[in-house]
Amino acid sequence: MPDRTKIWTAGLIVIGDEILSGRTQDANTAYLAKWLNVEGIELKGVEIVPDEMGRIIEAVNRARTSYDYLFTTGGIGPTHDDITVDAVAQALQRAVVIHPEAKRILEGYYGDRISTARMRMARVPEGAELIPNPVSGAPGIRIDNIFMMAGVPKITQGMLAGIAGTLAGGQPVLDRSVGAWVGETAVADVLSTVESEKPGVQIGSYPFWREGKVGSNFVIRARERQVLDDAAERLMTALRAVDVDPIDGGI
Repeated sequence: MPDRTKIWTAGLIVIGDEILSGRTQDANTAYLAKWLNVEGIELKGVEIVPDEMGRIIEAVNRARTSYDYLFTTGGIGPTHDDITVDAVAQALQRAVVIHPEAKRILEGYYGDRISTARMRMARVPEGAELIPNPVSGAPGIRIDNIFMMAGVPKITQGMLAGIAGTLAGGQPVLDRSVGAWVGETAVADVLSTVESEKPGVQIGSYPFWREGKVGSNFVIRARERQVLDDAAERLMTALRAVDVDPIDGGI
């Protein structure tokens, strides 16, 4: 049975020159964060690195020892600059080998269109397991606490679906939103007071502007439903006390 009291953590390394250049926008971070919340795991750090062996190795070695789980996206495709497998293997001091099941999957998927470049996607650090890929041929890779996934969001999401419920995690993080037509700085003390009165609660404030007016959404996060609801009620009461009319956004 997983330890529901432990705070399980994860890090993400986003790999790719195209992300850093702005040519491609990263869509995997937000999806992974939400997926991890459901699994009872907190995403605690994200790093974006270029397609450079040394930079990837350094990032992997930092993150794999800092978090319970490490996810990487990008760099496991068929081209010369897809070097994530090699970098992770070097970080772990493992050899790179052809995984026989990955080879079989790729040969079945591509048929007579299989090529040396496509067969690169069967390469894994020695001792790795495969992550199912229901979208395209090449599987993801798991070794130790590291999960290597594609950079294409649809493929990443399919891989995450394949491992849902298989990781040890804690209590999922719940959230509830409360909005108000008020600037966040005007009620900073109120937010701080509610957080201090409710251990285990975090409140994030996110300003918005509509129709020439400023407002804020306050997102309350907690692991227990009763604690979450109590904090929301406490926040709304505190806002009314400073003459601010809250809007309960619910779950």
